[in-house]
Amino acid sequence: MSWLTSLPAVVLVVGWLFIALLVAAVARVGIRALVPAGEHDRVPQIAAPLMPTLGAAFAIFAALSLASEAGYLRAAEGLVSDEAAAASRLAWAATSPRAHSEPIHAALLDYLQTTRVREWEGAAAASGDDPATARAIARLERSVRAEATRPELGTPASTELLTSLDSVTSSRRARVAAASREVPTLYVVTLVAGGLALIVNAGALIFRSSLRTSLLIVGVASVVGLSLALLFALSAPWSGPFIVSGHPLDAIIGDLKSGFFDGGP
Repeated sequence: MSWLTSLPAVVLVVGWLFIALLVAAVARVGIRALVPAGEHDRVPQIAAPLMPTLGAAFAIFAALSLASEAGYLRAAEGLVSDEAAAASRLAWAATSPRAHSEPIHAALLDYLQTTRVREWEGAAAASGDDPATARAIARLERSVRAEATRPELGTPASTELLTSLDSVTSSRRARVAAASREVPTLYVVTLVAGGLALIVNAGALIFRSSLRTSLLIVGVASVVGLSLALLFALSAPWSGPFIVSGHPLDAIIGDLKSGFFDGGP
């Protein structure tokens, strides 16, 4: 499903609208061709009672799916904020008395910039195995641990440095884990099948109507198509149309460059 959720929003909207409208057109023509002429009167009698059930089933599935994915997007944004907060704590911890902050700040800046460039979108965000990011993390780990082992720094400052470093790495692991999540295939198949069944059933109700009257099915098909497009657009915050904002990390990068953590302007 990753290839589908990574498509641009315009492609998702146009694609699912086209599929929904195509199914509506095929349903109208197909039912007219497949159902014997003597049974045409029975089709609306069968299809009409099914509309409320199919409509309610699709509405429930769509509402639960969209609410879940919207919540997942908000949770992803929360993970980024947590990672930025952890980076800020580490930057401040490096300014403890008798601590050499420059190597830590330089390593932290390199890590954050590399993360934003190399590990924020696509497969690298989900795998977490980008070589450049791995080197930046290793450099940050060495810088912090080397500083924390200096006897003159003192136990409280050393503990604060190591705890802050652990928060940064833990936040990154949580982000990578969240980026690797995908919508369950069976869940998507069920929702798509429910939407298409609703469109086909609506087509059965108007298969004997004129072409102008049949245009009423466009509304149902459009709602189904747009709902499916929105679901796939929300499902991949690190590879889809709605990439989670990296502004919290960008703010820390800007503060490190400006010398804010060292008491600069």
